[in-house]
Amino acid sequence: MEVDDVTTGLDVPWGLAFLADGSALVTLRDEARVVLVAPDGGVREVTGPGADALADVVAPGGEGGLLGVAVLAEDAGTADVALYATTPDDNRVLRGTLDGTTLGALTPVLTGIPRAGNHDGGRLAVGPDGYLYVTTGDAGQPGRAQDPSSLGGKILRVTPDGAPAPGNPDPASPVWSLGHRNVQGIGWSSDGRMFAAEFGQNTWDELNVVEPGGNYGWPVVEGAGGADQGFVDPVATWPTRDASPSGLAVTDEGVYLAGLRGERLWRLPLLPPVDGDARAGLGTPQALLAGEHGRLRAVAPAPDGSLWVLTNNTDGRGDPRDGDDRVLRVVVR
Repeated sequence: MEVDDVTTGLDVPWGLAFLADGSALVTLRDEARVVLVAPDGGVREVTGPGADALADVVAPGGEGGLLGVAVLAEDAGTADVALYATTPDDNRVLRGTLDGTTLGALTPVLTGIPRAGNHDGGRLAVGPDGYLYVTTGDAGQPGRAQDPSSLGGKILRVTPDGAPAPGNPDPASPVWSLGHRNVQGIGWSSDGRMFAAEFGQNTWDELNVVEPGGNYGWPVVEGAGGADQGFVDPVATWPTRDASPSGLAVTDEGVYLAGLRGERLWRLPLLPPVDGDARAGLGTPQALLAGEHGRLRAVAPAPDGSLWVLTNNTDGRGDPRDGDDRVLRVVVR
């Protein structure tokens, strides 16, 4: 395995999304800013009306702020992007057009997601079906996760304009799955399996295979043991001290989870499902980078075949690396 710095000196980088030229949009949670990081490590500020709007509307605090980012489409040097933002009233998904380093005016496409000092969800990703997936947390009220009328504690699936995507379990609802405490990582394997990383409370963090309409048990069940009650059990679990899984990446050979409290990158070898059982399609978890770079917030496959990993050691936890969060390039051989 090879590890090197792409860039350093960032402040709580949270979301990561690649453009076709190999550069990445990175959100800075507490500063409510977006920067563009080139493959050679150059960092450029994103400016323009959209950047000004983010500075005005985002209300950072606790786990909230400027969180996920996704590239919806690219054409002729411009990119349509989505951003997940904590405002004074809610969490919401905003959409705008990036031209170079200029972000145009933002349009709200999904509003009313519960917000709080913690459990704000926040990951955005475009699925293989072309629709936008949005992860949300229970915002400190566990009952929301089992309430189908609440957007909290869910994975949502919407069109780029924010409407419930065709094929959702309830055609009138954006809810794709429910019973989640705080999902902050999603990704897909080439065979179509959708994986989600979820923070546990006191006992078990989870890796789940997400099924449309699936109920993942929170707050009735934490970890496995809910199948006899109609819940979907996780395919892997960790004690919360070992993981606190945030970002998630899926490659042809493995599922990777970025651990905050665990300060490591977990790898599960990806194998074909056996008789449709996704659990049989994962190898034994392996801990990479354990304790070497502090808290790991996000991981994403880069166009060059490496993984980019964001560290988060500058959010008031007294880490000696304060003031120097970074983007790592990891090559697994």
